[in-house]
Amino acid sequence: MALTGVRVIELAGLAPAPFCGMILADFGAKVIRVDRTKVPMSLDTQARGKRSVAINLKTVEGVAVLRRLCVQSDVVLEPYRKGVMEKLGLGPHELLMENPRLIYARLTGYGQSGCYATAAGHDINYLAMSGLLSRLGRSGEKPCAPLNLLADFGGGGLTCALGIVLALLERTKSGKGQIIDASMVEGAAYMGSFVWKSGSIGMWNRSRGENMLDSGAPFYDTYQTSDGKYMAVGAIEPQFYRQLLNGLELDPDKLPPQMSFSDWPELRRIFTERFASKTQADWSKVFDGTDACVTPVLSFEQVSSHPHNKERGSFMKDSSGEESPRPAPLLTRTPAEPCLTPDPATGEHTKEVLQEYGFTSAEVDQMLTAGVVECKAMKAKL
Repeated sequence: MALTGVRVIELAGLAPAPFCGMILADFGAKVIRVDRTKVPMSLDTQARGKRSVAINLKTVEGVAVLRRLCVQSDVVLEPYRKGVMEKLGLGPHELLMENPRLIYARLTGYGQSGCYATAAGHDINYLAMSGLLSRLGRSGEKPCAPLNLLADFGGGGLTCALGIVLALLERTKSGKGQIIDASMVEGAAYMGSFVWKSGSIGMWNRSRGENMLDSGAPFYDTYQTSDGKYMAVGAIEPQFYRQLLNGLELDPDKLPPQMSFSDWPELRRIFTERFASKTQADWSKVFDGTDACVTPVLSFEQVSSHPHNKERGSFMKDSSGEESPRPAPLLTRTPAEPCLTPDPATGEHTKEVLQEYGFTSAEVDQMLTAGVVECKAMKAKL
């Protein structure tokens, strides 16, 4: 796999950092999640392919253990607010002095500088601060965050993973590591570069929810079918729009022009009535094989059985039967090989990992007895 041989220390966190770590693990990196001790269970639902070590960072000995793991690794991934690692004496400057090749990724909402650097927040706050939230929502309604995807995962975990891969690539030339300051605000804003840079061509001149790509246009929206499901329509270009009308059995000569803003409400009413006349399956049969840019809005229960996704194997099941998306993108020579075994329990791999990093069995046993580390080995299933 592409990242085989890369050792990553991931400080346990929520959502964005675990996703970043899972991406790295899916593509071959050895990711070790560092959990706290005395935690009954992990809330990390994106632990695929990782191992877990439980360390008591409230002890001097525990901090020393983590330091040793970090300086012997390629990447440190930490999701804490600014200053937390420095208080432990494990800030990037200290660790880079011991291992100049170390890549130290800091994934936070607001970044390592600025007056909000130490403030609490969640995806909706970061999205709001990026400017993007002001553009999301229906006309006449308040801004609406699309789940916690854009800042947490797109602008956060995925962008941080890109930064790590870039730093690993650069290290092959310079032999040096570096610090990655991944701000979810800035990552989300960067993902929205098209919105920023297309304003000059009139793409967003109208109010929120009244432009072509923000649900304002009737030919770029979703419509309910007779069975309570939905179809997604993205027939922007004239040639695709003509095929949309053909599938809906509508005469273009009897309709307002496609780009007549004032007539969009009437076109939406017509489309709404027409889509409501058939089931989702019926409309899928009508539009499959055309370039009308009309597709079914698939539920989680439907996606893996759709012929296209099924042919590509876009979704997979782990050993417990839980379904999830296959890692993307596909690499021809070194594709991801996601682990299908159960996610690690907190501290499940403490002994084996510490021994890999040079601790003796006696040292590990002593630390276990002293409560510096914990090991909760999984019981074999009979």
